Amino acid sequence: MSAAQAASLREAALEAEKAGQAGEAARLFDAALAAAPGDARLLNSAGGCALRCGDAQRAETLYRRAHDLAPGDVEFVINLAIVLTRLERAHEAVSLLRAREAEGGGQARYWSTRAASERDAGDLSAAAASYERCLALDPAHSRGLHGRARVALERGERDAPARYEAALRALPGDGSLWLGRAMALEAAGQYEEARRIAAALSVQMPAWLDAHRYLAELRLNAGEGEQPGARGAFADHYGPATHALPENVELAQAWCSALAGADRYEEAAQVAREALERRPGEASLALCAAIYASANGDLDDADTLFAQVPAGARSPLEEGRHRLRRGDFQRAEALLEAALARDPGSVPAWALRSLAWRKLGDEREAWLHGQEGLVRRLPLSLSDARWGEIVATLDALHDESIHPVGQSVRGGSQTRGALFARTEPPLRDLHEAIMAVIEQYREGLPPRDGDHPLLRHREDSLAITGSWSVRLGPGGRHTVHIHPRGVLSSALYVSLPPLAEDATGAGCLELGGAPPEMGIDLAPSTVITPCERHLALFPSTLFHGTRPFASGQRMTVAFDVTAHTR
Repeated sequence: MSAAQAASLREAALEAEKAGQAGEAARLFDAALAAAPGDARLLNSAGGCALRCGDAQRAETLYRRAHDLAPGDVEFVINLAIVLTRLERAHEAVSLLRAREAEGGGQARYWSTRAASERDAGDLSAAAASYERCLALDPAHSRGLHGRARVALERGERDAPARYEAALRALPGDGSLWLGRAMALEAAGQYEEARRIAAALSVQMPAWLDAHRYLAELRLNAGEGEQPGARGAFADHYGPATHALPENVELAQAWCSALAGADRYEEAAQVAREALERRPGEASLALCAAIYASANGDLDDADTLFAQVPAGARSPLEEGRHRLRRGDFQRAEALLEAALARDPGSVPAWALRSLAWRKLGDEREAWLHGQEGLVRRLPLSLSDARWGEIVATLDALHDESIHPVGQSVRGGSQTRGALFARTEPPLRDLHEAIMAVIEQYREGLPPRDGDHPLLRHREDSLAITGSWSVRLGPGGRHTVHIHPRGVLSSALYVSLPPLAEDATGAGCLELGGAPPEMGIDLAPSTVITPCERHLALFPSTLFHGTRPFASGQRMTVAFDVTAHTR
């Protein structure tokens, strides 16, 4: 086959893509590549088609082949990095791009792509610097303007509203920029303007879940979720959107999630039921209805609904959770084993299986959570002066923070964004001190165990990803929960209420117990008494929550620790 024929097949493939025929486009590209397997440009074009059609795995294969044929071509490096980041392998993307800085450093697109990868890898400081390099080369670069504004918001930079305003001048119709501007204004204390923008986005873009979710958060913090009533007033803007788009499955699921995030399980179950009535054959809605019926304690209804979920759409994780509520621990354990066969690293599956093992008296629970060194409370090494600056910095942040929807906080505030990506010097020192304690914790762990969800990572590089602070008032607490994205969870005690004058156990951190809404009689396996300037570290597979306290304030810092192969 000639080069001209390969080019003709490429054009036909792109036409098939435009017509929505992803499979035909892939077939035509494969035919072209069979004729010209060494054509790096053709491989790059096929990779772009695959990525646009949603097949990131195929895109990686094609982009990598193009890169291997022409490793000095910056376009191929950038495209491979983009797909690696899409596949949640941002650390690989960053390494790839940094190795090609000499070739790509003169291109704005190189710096924009590198910044996006650095952001996804959790290095917001590097991302900010890379976006600045991008904008130095091209001040009007739209992705650079947007990305730099987003990083400014996430780092708590005071000029975030102005950066969003500048980005909107370049892209005035970009809804995500308007939403980011609303968040930046809210962080700057301009709540009414943030609320106005969020409400407008909710009306104008009824299918946009992020806008609805953010508006729900603002309304909940304005007290609209406190009054009992159908559907929860703070989330009733989902109603008009659902009326406008009655067939939108994701919208109904998001409404349920918002309600459940504020413990409105009855309303969530009702919304799910109504959505299923509108689309009775939709498997994902059948599963959604089953999940929230179970969460609301309607176990008989949940049994019926789970039975209606087609085999291909069933979730052994959610069915296992339901079986735990039913008290059928043997069946729950089998389902959760199946869930872990699908995803061996699933933190929720391990956490739920732990509950089943405890109820069954299974000795594997001692292996999972009972080994010495897995749960520790360790002191932080910081001077009194620096500690005072840290406390003052965190208090100032909480004065501008709100109660997030869908988090464990009850009766308090939680800081936005990544706490340790912020620019305040006391927080950088705190991060450094915490990393030293994490290494001390690692040194005290049992030996590496490839089957254990934490110990398999004993020798890997550990990094803090999500990080935040919580300040609770009288009666405040954390509901029993887990953090599904990390291998280690934490609680650093910054300031404590007068617990000695309170009830026994007030303010304590409880590990390993069942969430109360599951209806399982299972007390915590470990209770940690708070101590200022001490850091509690424990496997993310342990359910955890706190007991309320009567008076004063309790401020903590928490974060997720993730592992990456060295």
